[in-house]
Amino acid sequence: MSRFTTPTLTLNDGKTMPQLGFGTWQIEESAASGVVAMALDAGYELIDTARIYDNEAGVGQGLQGRENFFLTTKVWNDDQGYREAREAFQRALERLERESIDLVLIHWPCPGMEKAVDTWKALIDLRELGKVASIGVSNFRQQDLERIITETGVKPVLNQIELHPGFQQRELRELHDSQGIVTQSWSPLGQGQALAEGPIAQIAEELGQSPAAVVLAWHLHHGLAPIPKASSRGHIEANFTALQLKLSEEQVAAIDALDSPDGRLGSDPATLC
Repeated sequence: MSRFTTPTLTLNDGKTMPQLGFGTWQIEESAASGVVAMALDAGYELIDTARIYDNEAGVGQGLQGRENFFLTTKVWNDDQGYREAREAFQRALERLERESIDLVLIHWPCPGMEKAVDTWKALIDLRELGKVASIGVSNFRQQDLERIITETGVKPVLNQIELHPGFQQRELRELHDSQGIVTQSWSPLGQGQALAEGPIAQIAEELGQSPAAVVLAWHLHHGLAPIPKASSRGHIEANFTALQLKLSEEQVAAIDALDSPDGRLGSDPATLC
């Protein structure tokens, strides 16, 4: 039985994780503790951070005394490599004030560095040591996924990628589905741009909900795992109402139609590093 009360997804290692999470990118260290506490109070049970966000210590403080949460962090690019990744993960545990965490990801594949396989082997060993329950990746393309799986025989439980109505990554999602890999959406609201689209605003008005909640409900409808970031209590709570929203097939189709091959807002995994 899951330890979580919100909807969950089953990972390919048999563990479960909350489907709707809370992202902490661009939340300052000094504010992270309070914001994370607000998110937990609102009902979120998954908190996502990373070394490069420079807020792991604040996130850890916000989790003190709490139970039944799922914590994710990531190995940054200049920490890639077998020894480097293991040492970086230990430092992350110290900042988070944890002995172990639920999930660690390789943040970017960095194809030019040729270190992703060694980094993946480090994560496999950390899992075997009980330091982390599950291991995954972020921003990996098909060829990046195939490389680490072929070299090690171990599939990531999850790939966290840029995904929003304007950039829906359908081919990569199909690959994930065929491999039992969860698709987790970063920048699920399109960094705010998706909220200004006509169909989304219209659906929000029809349902009497915020445009952000409508977009998050669209992610949930497709079995995706969005991790929206918000700093104010109002936005944090409004986003969480997506769990109660049910979109019609016509509404889903209207948002599906917003997809664009040129919709990427963040870095391209093929060229980063």
